[in-house]
Amino acid sequence: MIFGITLILLSIIAVPSLLLSKKPDAKELLEKIEPYQGWIGLILCFYGVWGIVFSILNLGWITSFPIWWASLLAGNIIQSILGFMLGFSLINKYVLSKNEAAKEKAMVLREKLAPKQGKLGIIGLFVGAWMIVANILFF
Repeated sequence: MIFGITLILLSIIAVPSLLLSKKPDAKELLEKIEPYQGWIGLILCFYGVWGIVFSILNLGWITSFPIWWASLLAGNIIQSILGFMLGFSLINKYVLSKNEAAKEKAMVLREKLAPKQGKLGIIGLFVGAWMIVANILFF
């Protein structure tokens, strides 16, 4: 359930324009979160990568909980991508600062993913909600 909740929170941070169109008073809250957005993205990127590793380590769940396992894997892939997009500046600064080739590859990847951030955030909201529901249904 934690994976679903963190994915929903990350998705809300990733699609601020959608949130502002629905609830204008949310701008104040988003402005408070903005200085920490990079750190939140960085932490949840690594948490998403850990979730992918966790899914692969528990590959045996495919036979007993196939829908839950697929949901877990999909949610963690989305979470790691959104976390990468939000925490890119910090990842670039702290992780990739010494390796120019890795920095260039990350920039190319970021440019490809940036236009899709809003759509991926909306998908993340639905997948995160499904992960919570699936956790209740299957466990």
